[in-house]
Amino acid sequence: MLSVENIDLFYGASQALRGVSITAAKAAVSCVLGRNGVGKTSLLRAIAGQYPVKQGKIVWEDEDITSLPPYARAARGIAFVPQGREIFPLLTVEENLRTGFAALPRSLRHVPDEIFDLFPVLRDMLGRRGGDLSGGQQQQLAIARALVTRPRLLILDEPTEGIQPSIIKDIEHVIRRLVERGDMAILLVEQYFDFAQQLADTYAVMDRGEIVASGRGSDMEEADVRGRIAV
Repeated sequence: MLSVENIDLFYGASQALRGVSITAAKAAVSCVLGRNGVGKTSLLRAIAGQYPVKQGKIVWEDEDITSLPPYARAARGIAFVPQGREIFPLLTVEENLRTGFAALPRSLRHVPDEIFDLFPVLRDMLGRRGGDLSGGQQQQLAIARALVTRPRLLILDEPTEGIQPSIIKDIEHVIRRLVERGDMAILLVEQYFDFAQQLADTYAVMDRGEIVASGRGSDMEEADVRGRIAV
């Protein structure tokens, strides 16, 4: 569904991505691993349209979307859950969820029941402000807000960061359920090896803005990957 082909990305004179290529398939989890500062978030933001690429192209469902702005990519079914969650702290949980309506036609501007099936804790917190939720609850809200847009590509940037183990298991369970639906591709950036190993159908390891190792998740060698992502 997604094909990133040989992209370069610069911040001024500093090159953040060097000839990066990666794919994400429907009904599968594609995982990107690497240390802090190696370009993982830059890659995701380039796919979401937040950072322009210098060369190469990004193809989504056979359409070249390299030059499309973020809102146009969202309207085509691409949803991005950023590192740090970026929920609106002064808005209620329900209002946060409703911000996902912006990319939808009027006929779809409602919160699907599936959201509360996946994240039952949110149903009881609809009137609470986002800033009053725990970090794990905020992460669930951020993923739920992305799912409100009915994405066919869900991009997750380090969803386990700063989250308690029980919530990590809940998020893992949600990702598995979304994959089992069979209509969504999931692109996941992660530093937590065990979480990535459990979920990855394919993986890529980044270092200094480049892909330095990749393959099927079932072939991921723990010692090799841990050595490449250890601080």
